[in-house]
Amino acid sequence: MIDPTYLIVSVCLLVVLLWLVKWWRDVALLRTVTTLRRGTPSERNLVVRLLKFGVPSSCVFHDLYVEKRNGRYSQIDVVAVTQAGIIVFEVKDYSGWIFGKGYQTYWTQVLNYGKEKYRFYNPVMQNRGHIAALKERLRPFADVPFYSIVVFYGNCEFRDVSEIPRDVTIVGPGGVTGLCRTIMEQCAPAHYADWDGTLAALRKAVANGEDSGVRARHAESIKQW
Repeated sequence: MIDPTYLIVSVCLLVVLLWLVKWWRDVALLRTVTTLRRGTPSERNLVVRLLKFGVPSSCVFHDLYVEKRNGRYSQIDVVAVTQAGIIVFEVKDYSGWIFGKGYQTYWTQVLNYGKEKYRFYNPVMQNRGHIAALKERLRPFADVPFYSIVVFYGNCEFRDVSEIPRDVTIVGPGGVTGLCRTIMEQCAPAHYADWDGTLAALRKAVANGEDSGVRARHAESIKQW
């Protein structure tokens, strides 16, 4: 007769082993695009989701710093270049209740049953600014459709999030691949006048994030703002 303790330990070890194998495979997949030291865990999770969905690693970009005309930088979480156009993702990590309207400058996070309230910049406007920075600075994107997706990670609940523009979608991480599939199946193919130039420009924006001076200037500009 098998010792129950031995059986329980064996099952636990198997579960841990399977988790480690999955984790290692996800890390290996992630490293085709980015590293474990860039961005947040949620951003990196989104990158892996896109890769598993089938977006080629050469078309997924993480932690981009796009230089604007005023010399400042717009930091973008994740960009995917697809046959239907360029998808720009803004990733948020929040718990609690979320309140906000598409036209408001700030949204509100409520914790502890209303006892704690915090404001944060409207992610719809934030991602709109990211897309504007891309269009302004990177000419190959002039005629390519852009799609704005805000992804909320964390244990949050939308209590009153409304009046969101039609060209913006807010989803949880579980809805990302389905939304991307819908975009690619229902939207007309995009015309890239300069495909290689588009990818090169985005790679340059990612490379900007390797420069500690660029990161420092961006952080300082956020504090000033």
